[in-house]
Amino acid sequence: MTRNVVVIVAAGRGERLGGEGGPKQYRMLGHQSILQHTISCFSDHPQIDSIQVVIHKDDRELYDAAVLANDKLLEPVTGGASRQESCKTGVDAVAQLDFDKVLIHDAARPFVSHTTITNVIAGIETGIGTLSANAIADTVKHADQKGVVLKTISRDDLYLAQTPQGFLVEEIQQAHEKAALINPHGFTDDAAVAEYAGMSVKLVSGNADNFKITTKDDLALAEEKRSMISMIPDVRTGSGYDVHTLGSGDKVILCGLEIPHTQSLQGHSDADVGLHALTDALLGTIGAGDIGSHFPPSDPQWKGASSDRFIEHAVKLVREAGGVITNMDVTIICEAPKIGPYRDAMREQVSNICGVELSRVSVKATTNEKIGFIGREEGIAALATASVSFGMMKNV
Repeated sequence: MTRNVVVIVAAGRGERLGGEGGPKQYRMLGHQSILQHTISCFSDHPQIDSIQVVIHKDDRELYDAAVLANDKLLEPVTGGASRQESCKTGVDAVAQLDFDKVLIHDAARPFVSHTTITNVIAGIETGIGTLSANAIADTVKHADQKGVVLKTISRDDLYLAQTPQGFLVEEIQQAHEKAALINPHGFTDDAAVAEYAGMSVKLVSGNADNFKITTKDDLALAEEKRSMISMIPDVRTGSGYDVHTLGSGDKVILCGLEIPHTQSLQGHSDADVGLHALTDALLGTIGAGDIGSHFPPSDPQWKGASSDRFIEHAVKLVREAGGVITNMDVTIICEAPKIGPYRDAMREQVSNICGVELSRVSVKATTNEKIGFIGREEGIAALATASVSFGMMKNV
């Protein structure tokens, strides 16, 4: 797997914004600084391993006051007299560490989407960089210094470049070294540096909200967007699936309940497909992997273990992350035994194990219409979903 780092350029003065609030990246947007909002876009992304912020030599106190502690944050480095120099400083810093791909992003773009970040990372190849960009929708005019239109320019194949822009670390470092020899201040983005060095740069679709805060109007628009985001409830849904074969025995355990049967489910633990599927669904709401990553079947301590231990662990992780379980729904797929007579008791078991009120737990069952291994009564499967509320959207 590649290791990915983002360089966030925050060394500018933001003079066009005006006012007495200091550099724009440290201005407040709601309850957090613009820079913190930008950092959060990347710290919350699972493919970003580390974050390198480049700051102005006079801004360390502002940085410390504006940025929350985060395990992904590297020690900030000091930028130069131009954006180009600051980007080079950031790239040189991460090039000394064990990273494969680097994204470079403006601190004053606090609304970059996870999809854009993912697409920029995915497009990076040897000799090919990527940048997020949007096609120009408005008519483009070329005017003289007095504002008189000289001609109308076709907007076909014209794009507005955004950040992040992504590259292989070694390639963009070499490109910056070449560019610095001929013009250390004249390149306005890293894609231009890469182009000068002979690299190809590929566009990926950006998100319209990923605008750069430059003027007071931009700041007002950002505050309006932040307010809209803060009204969105943070509700996450995870899904789970599990299947086990049937073998010799006289009972099955489903959703924590022993049910008499002519066979038993086979597995390293008690093979409770219902609780296993629900465990994966809960882990999915917090991006915490699957049941096998927490309780490896190769570990002898889990041999014959009761599955309530697994789901209790998932519930604990969800609650430690600040989540409230609002619904759990499991569907058992089997030809036999009949689930209907035990459905309510299974719901009560799940309710008690998880500490979730009964009305928020659903257990259903269906057959496989005699089709496949389930239809031949060779195994039992379960599907599950879980919904977890984390209040309102974070980092607003």
